[in-house]
Amino acid sequence: MNDNSKVVIALLAGLAAGAALGILFAPEKGSETRDKLTESLKNLGDSIRDTAAAEIDNLVGLKDKIVDNIKTKINGAEVEYQDDLEHA
Repeated sequence: MNDNSKVVIALLAGLAAGAALGILFAPEKGSETRDKLTESLKNLGDSIRDTAAAEIDNLVGLKDKIVDNIKTKINGAEVEYQDDLEHA
């Protein structure tokens, strides 16, 4: 996970913690407080899931680039080897 993702996750966690504390100390009925807290935690979960999905997509793209790079190098080495065999 890169530094930007860590910052985003830390920011989201801090926002959720601040919202939860604000809700807990607000002068409202318990049921309203629980509903707000539930909604805040659901939103945090959604944000984390979206961030994780984006990071997974990034990793898949990186894997594809690496595999393509390795295949290209292997094919180049095969061609070079065949040329060496023909000229030997």
